[in-house]
Amino acid sequence: MRIRFLGTGTSQGVPVIACSCEVCLSKDKHDKRLRASIMIELENKNIVIDTGPDFRYQMLREGIDHLDAILMTHSHKDHIAGLDDVRAFNYAQQQPLPIFANADTLEALEREFYYAFSAVKYPGVPQLDLIEIQALHSFQLFDEEIVPFDVLHYKMPVLGFRIGKFAYITDAKTVPQDSLEALEGVEVLVVNALQEAPHISHFTLEEALRFIERVGPRTAYLTHISHRFGTHEYIQSKLPEGVFVAYDQLQIGIT
Repeated sequence: MRIRFLGTGTSQGVPVIACSCEVCLSKDKHDKRLRASIMIELENKNIVIDTGPDFRYQMLREGIDHLDAILMTHSHKDHIAGLDDVRAFNYAQQQPLPIFANADTLEALEREFYYAFSAVKYPGVPQLDLIEIQALHSFQLFDEEIVPFDVLHYKMPVLGFRIGKFAYITDAKTVPQDSLEALEGVEVLVVNALQEAPHISHFTLEEALRFIERVGPRTAYLTHISHRFGTHEYIQSKLPEGVFVAYDQLQIGIT
């Protein structure tokens, strides 16, 4: 299994429009962050988690020529806004794309992309096969067991996903006990860490590090990074052994 970080930024991305802070003006490529998303490569199958506003560019930048499934964490725009661009894969593959999400997210997709679900469809609309999943109810996908679990984004349930020894979490502020139990034995963990200052709906650095220590993975990566956090170099300097700042186009292999 290989993980590609398609984007590691927060909802505004980095740099932020009209901002002249040190991070937004940085020349370091590690400080250029598209909206948060990853692609999981399983043999010859590609699974994307979340299709934010940068989805089209992310696919082009990575040279992705086929897509087999999408897992959605939640319905906020920075995680779903690019879904229309799966039309290109529909055309190339001549079949609908399966979208796995909880009931609330599926309802939002039907509302936001209403034209894809109308009784009489305009030619060329995205072809989406919506599949409802529930937290802590595992399902099979391409011979792999996927375990969705809830985290809370302030009061909003957001799905994290575990595949084998790997787990991905974004937009978390608190994690219920049963979700913690579902993470037992994870060796590679990706988790959001927005910034150092307190935030109502995202882990801060301190909270993310406490969570990582509690889960106990061999390696952890921070994602969903705000420009308020600091440069990539600064953030990495604050991290303990075995914890790294993820960056766009980082790839990690998991056996």
